[in-house]
Amino acid sequence: MVTDSEPAPEMKDVPIGIHRSGRREEFDSMGPVEVPADRYWGAQTQRSLIHFSIGGDRMPKAVYHAYGYVKKAAALVNAAAGRLPEWKRRAIVRAAEETIAGKLDDHFPLFVWQTGSGTQSNMNVNEVIANRASQLLGGALGTQKPVGPNDDVNMGQSSNDSFPTAMHIASVREIDDHLLPEARKLARSIEGKAKEWNEIVKIGRTHLEDAVPLTVGQEWSGYAAQLHACIEEIEHGRAGLLALALGGTAVGTGLNAPRNFSRDVAAQIAELTGKPFVTAENKFMAQGSLDPMVRAHAALRGLAVALMKIANDMRWLASGPRSGFAELLLPQNEPGSSIMPGKVNPTQCEAIVMIAIQVLGDDSAVTFAGSQGNFELNAMRPVIINNFLHSALILADGMEKFRRFSVDGTELNRVKIAKYVDESLMLVTALSPAIGYQNAAHIAESALRNDQSLKEAALASGIVDEKTFDSIIDPLSMVGRGTAGA
Repeated sequence: MVTDSEPAPEMKDVPIGIHRSGRREEFDSMGPVEVPADRYWGAQTQRSLIHFSIGGDRMPKAVYHAYGYVKKAAALVNAAAGRLPEWKRRAIVRAAEETIAGKLDDHFPLFVWQTGSGTQSNMNVNEVIANRASQLLGGALGTQKPVGPNDDVNMGQSSNDSFPTAMHIASVREIDDHLLPEARKLARSIEGKAKEWNEIVKIGRTHLEDAVPLTVGQEWSGYAAQLHACIEEIEHGRAGLLALALGGTAVGTGLNAPRNFSRDVAAQIAELTGKPFVTAENKFMAQGSLDPMVRAHAALRGLAVALMKIANDMRWLASGPRSGFAELLLPQNEPGSSIMPGKVNPTQCEAIVMIAIQVLGDDSAVTFAGSQGNFELNAMRPVIINNFLHSALILADGMEKFRRFSVDGTELNRVKIAKYVDESLMLVTALSPAIGYQNAAHIAESALRNDQSLKEAALASGIVDEKTFDSIIDPLSMVGRGTAGA
């Protein structure tokens, strides 16, 4: 139960901000540290800024927003258990809500390259929420009173269980709110093209060589099916992120957390986020590994692979306008050259390919980092969540731009498509059942060697008469049921 004998101060509606210049003194267990006077963070955040100012990669703000849910849920559960005074709960919850809303983003400055447990980011959140809560209660910043970062904001928690919890929350929110909606929109757009072009026969290509016909709609239905399969895999990977480590504290045993804390805090996070989070059944797995993050990112990698296939096909099929395939007419969004007037390039497709390459690189880092769990902790967490959120963000943004500025406006060069079908030698495949593979092959070889049409070579061979040729060589009859969904 609560043993705090401090009087209950009244919480005031103090606007966010500290209007002071210079520096003020904060402290932690190692002693005093000077911090910027106009910032809410404390000593441990400042120590991290001193020791880990590496590159320009900052911990994603989405992690801190997710941490706001962790701290709010913990305060609610701790107060309900009688461990935290109600007046402290109100102030912590208010500061946590401001964190969730991004109102305190300027006070989360830490770099990705820090302690692998995420302790410094956890303490950054604890310090900012504690100072903001103390400010709301009329306390002096830097005194850790009336609200302390460790004893109050971090009550019942460790960085070892709270950071992976924040990772999962941030990842699920990005998947649900951004990535999956854009993937579904792109799939629907491609499905629309597949239905629109279902009856347009084109020549297929395998090994980059001419093959038998199919319809444009069938080709594009393959793209849509790729995306739907990727969406299913992402949904499957997302399910593993719904199990939360919070409540395991330092090593998974739950030391210093009250009875049922893990269950209650997961239920509280689920209510606050509207996502079906639950407590992880085995906290030793949840803290000693980051396997769910690795599996979820593997699904993002799969999406990147599919998008690369689609974008590469589109830019090849649009190549030209006079010396390429020129089957597709992509939207002309901007000039393509600073020296060649009139040149327009498949820039949205190129951007998707680059995004896919980046995601494959991110996945290599995530996979390698995921393999580095040692005993009761994987201490490679910051690089994993940074890469995961980076991949999810650029995939989602890339798909939105790709859909709007490329897929939606793509049209067919029907004259060119028909010409390729008419000139194709691989239509000879349909003759094989009637005249045999070898005879059909010799007709195709003769047509190519003598620069003849397939029909001219077939009739010259004496093996096929015109009536038989015309009855068999019908491109539309070669495409199966002819439907995009077939």
